Amino acid sequence: MNCLLNFSTPQLQKIHAGKVRDSVRIDEHSRMIIVTDRLSAFDRVLKTPIPHKGAVLNGISNFWFEKTAHIVSNHFLKAIDPNVTLVREAVPIRVEMVVRGYLTGSMWRGYKDGKREFSGVHVADGLTRNEKFAHPLVTPTTKEKNDREISPADLVREGWVEQKTYAKMEKIALELFNFGTQFLEERGIVLVDTKYEFGLINGEVVLIDEIHTPDSSRFWRVEDYQANRDNVEQIDKEYVRQWLLNHQVNGQYPDTLPENVTQETSRRYQEIYEMITGRKFEAGNMPMNARIVQNLVKEGIMKDGYVAIVMGSPSDLEHCQKIANYIKKYDIMTDLRVVSAHKNGEDIAALAQEYNASLEPGAVIAVAGRSNGLGGALAANLNLPVINCPPFKDTADILANVNSSLMMPSQTPAATVIYPDNAAYAALRSLNIARLREGFAQEIVEMKTALNKADKEIRGH
Repeated sequence: MNCLLNFSTPQLQKIHAGKVRDSVRIDEHSRMIIVTDRLSAFDRVLKTPIPHKGAVLNGISNFWFEKTAHIVSNHFLKAIDPNVTLVREAVPIRVEMVVRGYLTGSMWRGYKDGKREFSGVHVADGLTRNEKFAHPLVTPTTKEKNDREISPADLVREGWVEQKTYAKMEKIALELFNFGTQFLEERGIVLVDTKYEFGLINGEVVLIDEIHTPDSSRFWRVEDYQANRDNVEQIDKEYVRQWLLNHQVNGQYPDTLPENVTQETSRRYQEIYEMITGRKFEAGNMPMNARIVQNLVKEGIMKDGYVAIVMGSPSDLEHCQKIANYIKKYDIMTDLRVVSAHKNGEDIAALAQEYNASLEPGAVIAVAGRSNGLGGALAANLNLPVINCPPFKDTADILANVNSSLMMPSQTPAATVIYPDNAAYAALRSLNIARLREGFAQEIVEMKTALNKADKEIRGH
């Protein structure tokens, strides 16, 4: 399945992994948001990704950022890939501004049980399920491990936000909701309720995260609402929630979805994208990981491959730098690490988790002398090529210790190369990157040409 479940690369610093979005540091003024195909429901992430969901969410948010820029500035800078957006770095305000146009969902369940105050807002008696409010209501929540309803006064009293800033957020949230309501109604969609998140950039309140997506909002079709107000069907991820509710086992929700539900969910996400934006959703056929890497390389954000040089001791650094110097001229990222198979081998699992999930091609060179357990330990845990290049001091050292690098257990394919230059070249060739292969082919031609020339010169004709 061509899905993005996790964004991983040793080339960039991941600063946050949310339920759906991963954030990567670019510099002090910007970050990159990657919208994955993960789906969360009932406060947990399902194991089954939804094809194209991330591209749909990213595309819809970027559409709205452009459409609402006249109301409020936002953090959007540039769309780099269907799943990836470059944004301005903002200081997040840890408050979700929930705006409700109708009495439905959790508010209706509380109202039905006699509750009349929601986040400090009083709701009158005598209302019915899915009834439209005379005016949209703002019912904020805190943004923490377990979000909670809270009144504006308590938000200020507890230090979540200053009164002046909250007043701006409330005004902007209502303007965004009213604009979205009118815009979507013209497309046959009811914006039932939604949430907005804000941050500060140089003291200015700006819109961040996402806006009017199937994950952040509840949508109905206008014709469905007019035909059957009490049981109108949602056109957001409620389809998945209902399937999970109907398939509980001993009170536990499934953590995976069957293929038919996965594909139907994907179809619904693509449909809402086209309804909102008026554009046809183009999925494309290119493998997603390769496409994202290609686009990030094009933007100069990352290299198209990496070689990790893992040394067993800091004393091996000089040897590792020799290897890195050979790699550098090929415009491939090198990642120097220190992990000892014998002394802190438990750290290999975390290293393997990062490298095994990397989007771009990678290779690993293990540098450890004496009894080399590092290469085998890495090869047993990595899905990448592993090459031993021990820091031998002389021929005697090679004869005494090379067997520990050569003799590997079954299913532990660590190759061994003696010299730093050949270790670098072996790692680079194992990346199997087209531009490198072209470069090596040219180098081979040049090498043969130089040898033929030398042969003629020495032979004399």
